[in-house]
Amino acid sequence: MRKTLLLLSVFWLSWLPAAAQAASTVLVFGDSLSAGYGIARQDAWPSLLETRLKDSGYSHAVVNASISGETTAGGRSRLPAALQQHRPKVVVIELGANDGLRGLPIAAMRDNLEAMIKTSQQAGARVLLIGMRIPPNYGRDYTEKFAATFSELAQAHKTALVPFLFEGFALRTDAFQADRLHPTAASQPLMLDTIWKQLKPLLR
Repeated sequence: MRKTLLLLSVFWLSWLPAAAQAASTVLVFGDSLSAGYGIARQDAWPSLLETRLKDSGYSHAVVNASISGETTAGGRSRLPAALQQHRPKVVVIELGANDGLRGLPIAAMRDNLEAMIKTSQQAGARVLLIGMRIPPNYGRDYTEKFAATFSELAQAHKTALVPFLFEGFALRTDAFQADRLHPTAASQPLMLDTIWKQLKPLLR
């Protein structure tokens, strides 16, 4: 009887559609740049990513756990629970911009990002780290060290890296909302294209 039930279970699972079977998860862990600040959430790049994955034949689900105003310290404290809940195959870390805009210590930012990378990798996930650049409000030394942190961490921990989220449109005023900090809905596909180049190899 037990053998018969096992065979029936295997048979049933083999006929389930792909969407009904457990899909791999891409966890987006970011700030307002990924949360869709100032625009409809469905227009934000993580939502566009979900559509692209489906259209490209991937079964991955996207969980957008981004929070506007989030710092690396906040992300570090939230990540373990998110990893346990969603068990992602890929973690996209898009944090640091708020640390830089507030002039927070770069050493602390680096430590927080490094902890998130390690925690994600220990949970069995591949990591995509997204870099950011900031205006020189706090001086050249701070600005340069801030930008270099992302590439240094990616190299040290062998993660994929998007060097700059605003690549190709950072100097276009029409690409940003009135605050000149958050990209418009029209800029979201540009961000997705930049991310996709580094994300796609991690989906295999």
